Amino acid sequence: MKDKKEYWVDMAEYDLETAWVMLKGGRYLYVGFMCHQVIEKMFKGHYVLINNENPPFTHNLRYLAQQSGLFEKMDENQKDLVELVGPLNIEARYPTYKEKVLKALSKERCEYILKRTEELYQWTKNKL
Repeated sequence: MKDKKEYWVDMAEYDLETAWVMLKGGRYLYVGFMCHQVIEKMFKGHYVLINNENPPFTHNLRYLAQQSGLFEKMDENQKDLVELVGPLNIEARYPTYKEKVLKALSKERCEYILKRTEELYQWTKNKL
């Protein structure tokens, strides 16, 4: 399971780097999507560590945080980030939501989300 935990953490780090590249390139929709991926993968890595089994097949960040034992340790700002980023995984994929999400994701908003995601990534990594 150690290798599986490391797999999730390595992929989260790759996605975090990708999010910064997307921000630099003005691809704001994908900044939000990649931030979701970072958090999801870190929670799944923690799930593997705590439960010694593969994580559930879900993209629900709150559920993953709860199942991995992280949610009760998170502060309100971290929980708020989970709620903010949660829908960006699904909404980035479907045309009916894409325009709405794009309007809400300015450069400044993406920088804010990405910096907070990086902080949550580091916090979760320290728990591993």
